[in-house]
Amino acid sequence: MTGFEITGASAADMELMRGWADEEGWNPGDSDRFAFAVADPEGFLVGRLDGEPVACISAVRYGAGFGFIGLYIARPAFRGQGYGIRLWHAGMERLDGRLVGLDGVVAQQGNYRKSGFLPAWNNVRYEGVPEGYDGGDGESDGGAENETGNGNGTGAGVAIVDAASLPFGLLAAYDRRFFPEPRPAFLSAWTALPGRTALAAVRDGRIEGLGVIRPCSAAHRIGPLYAADPAVAAALLRRLARHAPAGVVSVDVPDANPQAAALLAGLGLVPVFETARMYTGPAPDLALAELFGVTSLELG
Repeated sequence: MTGFEITGASAADMELMRGWADEEGWNPGDSDRFAFAVADPEGFLVGRLDGEPVACISAVRYGAGFGFIGLYIARPAFRGQGYGIRLWHAGMERLDGRLVGLDGVVAQQGNYRKSGFLPAWNNVRYEGVPEGYDGGDGESDGGAENETGNGNGTGAGVAIVDAASLPFGLLAAYDRRFFPEPRPAFLSAWTALPGRTALAAVRDGRIEGLGVIRPCSAAHRIGPLYAADPAVAAALLRRLARHAPAGVVSVDVPDANPQAAALLAGLGLVPVFETARMYTGPAPDLALAELFGVTSLELG
């Protein structure tokens, strides 16, 4: 492996990694890399052969005890030559001593098992125009507008509001129910980057749902999608779809919440892609019954 080295990713490398993910058919978010960078600036590695990038991986640290592997890609011409596995070992070494999670594509799940990862659930990507999409242009989702339960089908007393209108500490505490460690820097960027819309469902001052939609290479992706029940999830989904061209959205739905898959299928979306959430140890205790769409297959 003369001439091969592993370095931290530059801003240009992060854009390159996004392009590679696009070529793999993963439909990355247009601006995901900016939120990724604040999550863990040193968590993105690139393998270079004679200075040319040929492979990449993310190994992001959260808090003191959790890490997540993603964006594990070797360029097709350089596969089977040992470059990818060297990068894999470097990423895992960076997360040594932590519980590590990943979302593995079907073709690689056997290899991840050999590395000590155990499946916790499957994420199925559902895509399409949700039934009940009203064709709105999304311009009404500013911080001043609320919808009562009578108007959005979520039940009495629930309002859907611009998430930016809520104290950020409440959003971060709510997100913590669905993730093994606090991630306020990432969440702040993820919900507020230009071109995105973040909506929350609120009842009596409590957050009962959160959804974020972002532009991607193909269908706009929604994630996270958290909700106290399917009615809240459906209302958030329909409102977020107003911000997608022709209402076409995709959501990575965990089958650990049977209500989630039933809801998306009932709204007319169809499965197009699948991964497995896997961990190196016992799966963390998360509010899976209220998890209708994961935030990111790359960073958890």
